[in-house]
Amino acid sequence: MNLDPIGHVESPLTDPSTAPKQGFESNTEAWLNFVPEVATGLRDLKAGDEVFVLTWLHQARRDVLVVHPRDDPRNPETGVFSTRSADRPNPIGLHRVTITDVANLRVRVRGLEAINGTPILDVKPVLSRLFNQSSKEDA
Repeated sequence: MNLDPIGHVESPLTDPSTAPKQGFESNTEAWLNFVPEVATGLRDLKAGDEVFVLTWLHQARRDVLVVHPRDDPRNPETGVFSTRSADRPNPIGLHRVTITDVANLRVRVRGLEAINGTPILDVKPVLSRLFNQSSKEDA
């Protein structure tokens, strides 16, 4: 399996220990900077869209299977697959964000808890059952 990053996060968040645990816990805005090869895939993104950003949590530990949720030792140890911990065998981040601006290969988003430099793996729309049959849901 080969995954090639399609960009990286440019964020004021630099320290995983002080970053919000979930995007909705902060209104921090960050830029998603994409490589030129994916420019055509970005063409229909616009301000106001909600998307999922998949990232590679490059500073996470990959040998962890049990964690204290939210890194709080008062919480009982829990299997990592029942948590949103960054530390896990395949540290793929899933972030629901709102696009606030699109500028060529840069997409500004609100609600991203990923730290500066985090590699971007993919972007997918948040789908709604309210779409009609010819909508993005069919894509």
